[in-house]
Amino acid sequence: MEQTAREVIFRGRVQGVGFRYTTCGIAGKYDLTGFVRNCPDGSVEALMQGSANAIDLCLKEITDHFGGYVRDVTVNQVPVNPRYTSFQIAY
Repeated sequence: MEQTAREVIFRGRVQGVGFRYTTCGIAGKYDLTGFVRNCPDGSVEALMQGSANAIDLCLKEITDHFGGYVRDVTVNQVPVNPRYTSFQIAY
């Protein structure tokens, strides 16, 4: 299976609502690697690595779960970083 990586920025009311913890759990279900972290501007950044289909399904589940909180999602293709072997919350 070919690996791909995407940097995702979630904007809206995404801090203080369990967003990172829930995102980490959902990403684990799809066997993704990378991280999720809060940003100083109030957004949340995630690096998601895995199959393109798994990333798409993960993003759909996250946005469905936090539908009332997520105002905007920006997704950028980035190079795969082999440093990440699991999905974790970064601080």
